[in-house]
Amino acid sequence: MWGLIVNGHPEKQRLGLGTKGFTLIELLVAIVVLSVGLLGMATLTGSIIKANKLSDDLTTATTLAEDKLEDLRADGYASAVSETKAACASPFSEYQREVTVSNDTPATDMKEVTVTVYWGASDAHQVQIKTILAEP
Repeated sequence: MWGLIVNGHPEKQRLGLGTKGFTLIELLVAIVVLSVGLLGMATLTGSIIKANKLSDDLTTATTLAEDKLEDLRADGYASAVSETKAACASPFSEYQREVTVSNDTPATDMKEVTVTVYWGASDAHQVQIKTILAEP
């Protein structure tokens, strides 16, 4: 009837029953949950890095195509001619640019100019920009 009292609590505290803290099972479950969360974050980070690289490449390719179109517009109607696929100047040597000029398209005395920029393994990616030049 008179049980042992430790620090104001009955004997069950001395035996480890009802004490505050974590059990080994609770710790293992917490570690598993944390590990799954961290693995998901690592995968997400890798995907974000790949998407940012593709976005950067797309922006660079678009800028290279726009620059070429501006050069062709500045040179004028008469000097707009097709160019075969060739590597761009350094530091953009991983990109290749091609210019296709179609005469009398979409109408007489007009040229449809298409600039295509390729990059990646086996030219896996490309950007294409078109414009029409008219004879003055």
